[in-house]
Amino acid sequence: MYLQDAAAQGGSLFQLLIPFILMFVVFYFLLIRPQQKRNKLRNQMLSALKKGDKVVTIGGLHGTIDSLTDDIVVLKVNDGTRLTFDRSAVNNVVSSPNADEKKADKEEKKEEAKPGDIKE
Repeated sequence: MYLQDAAAQGGSLFQLLIPFILMFVVFYFLLIRPQQKRNKLRNQMLSALKKGDKVVTIGGLHGTIDSLTDDIVVLKVNDGTRLTFDRSAVNNVVSSPNADEKKADKEEKKEEAKPGDIKE
């Protein structure tokens, strides 16, 4: 009914749809696409979890991964306490044993390659 009135007033259906199309494009680039990127990064982080990683859960609990399966993570929070969580409950990885070793190696190489420390 409204479309017929708009067409009768000289507007076309395409002119009526342009604002809706533009709104969808704006929503896509401002809301949908960034959320998809965050989800992709989170899924990569969850799939890359390994034993020995220090993590923080969505509840704020800090611990070290003691063991894990496809959907369960066992965190070691102190010497004798182990807590079981869903893998999706991990919010972020604080440090990884391999990442710490790589960082130390980079720092050593950086110190070795300083140009001001030339010895004769």
